[in-house]
Amino acid sequence: MTATIWRQRIVTAAPSGWPAHVHPVIQRIYAARGVCTPEDAEHRLARLLPPHLLGGMERAVALLMRAIEADQRIVIAGDYDCDGATGTAVAERGLRLLGARHVSHVVPNRFVHGYGLSEALVASLEPTPDLIVTVDNGVASVAGVAAARARGIAVLITDHHLPGDTLPDADAIVNPNLADDGFPSKALAGVGVMFYLLLGLRAALRNAGRFPQGEPDLGALLDLVALGTVADLVPLDFNNRVLVEAGLKRMRAGKACAGITALIEASGRSFATVGATDLAFAVGPRLNAAGRLEDMSLGVACLLTDDQGIARRYAEQLSAINQERRDMQAGMVEEAETMVARAAHVDAVGVALFDPGWHAGVVGLVASKLKEKLHRPVVAFAPAGDDSDELRGSARSISGFHIRDAFAEIDAKHPGLILRFGGHAMAAGLSLRASDIERFAAAFDAVARRHLDEERLQALVHTDGELDYRDHTLDLARQLRHAGPWGQAFPPPLFEARVECASWKPMGSRHLRLQLRHTQGGAPLDAVMFNCYDGRPPPTRMRVAYELSINDWQGRESLRLLLTHMEASA
Repeated sequence: MTATIWRQRIVTAAPSGWPAHVHPVIQRIYAARGVCTPEDAEHRLARLLPPHLLGGMERAVALLMRAIEADQRIVIAGDYDCDGATGTAVAERGLRLLGARHVSHVVPNRFVHGYGLSEALVASLEPTPDLIVTVDNGVASVAGVAAARARGIAVLITDHHLPGDTLPDADAIVNPNLADDGFPSKALAGVGVMFYLLLGLRAALRNAGRFPQGEPDLGALLDLVALGTVADLVPLDFNNRVLVEAGLKRMRAGKACAGITALIEASGRSFATVGATDLAFAVGPRLNAAGRLEDMSLGVACLLTDDQGIARRYAEQLSAINQERRDMQAGMVEEAETMVARAAHVDAVGVALFDPGWHAGVVGLVASKLKEKLHRPVVAFAPAGDDSDELRGSARSISGFHIRDAFAEIDAKHPGLILRFGGHAMAAGLSLRASDIERFAAAFDAVARRHLDEERLQALVHTDGELDYRDHTLDLARQLRHAGPWGQAFPPPLFEARVECASWKPMGSRHLRLQLRHTQGGAPLDAVMFNCYDGRPPPTRMRVAYELSINDWQGRESLRLLLTHMEASA
């Protein structure tokens, strides 16, 4: 068990200018996240960064305008995660709104085509399109773009992943994370980049006088943009919060597309109060499961249909696949934990795990669970599933260790060891030969040891400090719920307290329901903690970190503490 360091978020500038109805706790929480005035929390669409600031926009828009004018055949090449699926739906819906008549999509099957715009995916395109538009992929697809160009197909790449040393020879590339791109926000998800391209295209068409009857409303796509942005765990900077909040407002107003409506229904979440957390933990995983275990084409079809009955059938299928994924993940995580307990991995700083029975679509979730447990960067591998001797790995990292840069460092020191890699600071993927797994494990551990000191290997609980016991109210919980959207790099408020356990009982096999008495006083507080119960009773006195949440049960609201961390206290 790793040691835990508790730290309180620091307010560096005092909040100012807030109206009296905004609770002082809300003001303090915002200030700890750099939001010190009401203007900083004004998530109006008018405050979005303008599309023309995004590099490559002019060339990309010109390509699309020519394709629309010439009535060309456009194929959207998506990706098999939630960001890719929502981005594909945004691209197809948006281009049709803007006048494209021959738009279709293709999503790679990870077990057949590999990742991104691969040569295999290009070879599968029949009839031959005039233009390929990638969404959430393509910046690493050097061979795939070359194969497309050799067939006479123009290629427009929209992506947000970090580029490698060599860019593909595409007709245009739109990616805020290119080295020379001046777009102020580097946090756009793939779906966000695609949405921005549509905004740029609409502006160009408007200037060309193409909307004599009024221009299309691209705001109708914002529910898809919100879902993909939250699910991809990109930082929720101001620009992304504007996009997400606008999409959530559409959902709460009953204006979501049929697919998202059906997925929210299937997850049992409330339309009136749906928030970013619901997208991250209930809706997004249902879409992601299709790409992990089967074919993301099912997810994209769900997002493209306008028939509510068909959407519900898709949502039911996606929910069933997600349950299968959950069961498979639980077994794989248990095997990984046993593997760590029995082997020398427990001493490794960078942990690499492989089992020949694991599923390549679920190893990223295994890496994520192990990373949380060990507080170390973890790579989990599975057979690629294509009759080769390749392994596919998915990595998750901790703060202070840029996982994609670590792979680049290994690649430079051990040429040929890693066959392919790509990703972000906190999550990345790679492929290597099965015979090289031990050599990679040693190299990964070595690079992790070079960059991570002992303090970074300790679990860190960042809180917003203590909450006065008199502030444990439904009114504050409601204000907190609507003060977001909360998410990556803009974390939901987390408070800490020293409490006494007045009573407890198991809830299911892994969860706890508790009554906690704050040491400051006040009535006992209802609390729950998920995935924590191992058969032993909780401590009598404890230090806890918790979210102030609302339990909606049969139309009645009650206050509930959602515990995220618990440890014994003197």
